[in-house]
Amino acid sequence: MSTPQPTVRPTDAAYLDESESEPELPTELLNLPWIDPHNHAHTLSWEDRERYALSGCRAMVMVSSGYHWTPYKPVEASDIRFLWDDAINRRRAIERNHFFEAKLSLGVHTGVRIESPDELLAAMDDYCALDEVVAVGETGVTPSQHVERWDVDEQQAVVQAQMELAADHDLPVLLHTPNTTPGAKREYRDDLGVTPGYEKNAGLGTEPVLDGENPALEAVKRDVEAAADAGLDEERVVASHADANNTEYLMEETDCYLSYTIGHSWLVGVDAADVASAIDEYGPERIMIDTDTANVLRTDPYAVKRAIFELYRYGIDVDDIRTVVYENPRDVFGLTE
Repeated sequence: MSTPQPTVRPTDAAYLDESESEPELPTELLNLPWIDPHNHAHTLSWEDRERYALSGCRAMVMVSSGYHWTPYKPVEASDIRFLWDDAINRRRAIERNHFFEAKLSLGVHTGVRIESPDELLAAMDDYCALDEVVAVGETGVTPSQHVERWDVDEQQAVVQAQMELAADHDLPVLLHTPNTTPGAKREYRDDLGVTPGYEKNAGLGTEPVLDGENPALEAVKRDVEAAADAGLDEERVVASHADANNTEYLMEETDCYLSYTIGHSWLVGVDAADVASAIDEYGPERIMIDTDTANVLRTDPYAVKRAIFELYRYGIDVDDIRTVVYENPRDVFGLTE
């Protein structure tokens, strides 16, 4: 029998003492290591990168491919080379400051048309040979572009060429899979031309180059087709930004890994509940979660740590959580033990 509460009158604690026994809380989750397989942390502030370390991040894959950081449109091959070189230049200082393992993924993003992409692809072979490069991407067919359209077949050829390089170097490919963004409760005024929380001139988007019934899913299917043509095993493809629109196809018709982006749930509508549902239905063996943090977005470096607790609250076993947040990205990207 527990000691009576010395409070002036009964509190909740007195009634709780009479109820069921205390649950056995999984304190190991407090120190569970985790890996972020897709972020742009090299663009963040020092304090944001410190938040990764403080919340238990063991390793990360910093992605350098996006047109958000190239000021000129259309983008030239040299602009993307600058992004790659900048990430290479800063990586070791980031590791030494924050103590987590920081590796790189370099790629050609198709969200904006790039002039002379063959120049990039020719140079990419040497970059892929670097020890610090553990993946190719993010890349993948994109239904519409920023500023200027890019023919979908030309896009697919560029994606396939990157996949061929990945296969040659035994590297995984990180896919940018288009999201089906949830409907807004209310539309923002047109004259702003932006989405608050996303520092991108949204009004400069082009007419889609894929305009079927489900262009986002069609883009993913083209990526899988490109992987097959490139001789890249599906197990070496990680579909980042997985969501309800592509999960069933990717899980049931491919052997790709799925990485759910939860660092900006307000934008893409994916959170820990979606991850838990995917684990319930398909198991944890091919599931990861990532933050996709970037300095152009309202993003959360604590997102994976928060999700660790949320997944447990949603009924996911501790071992399955560890598989999703640590073991799967560790094994696929060859990261720290």
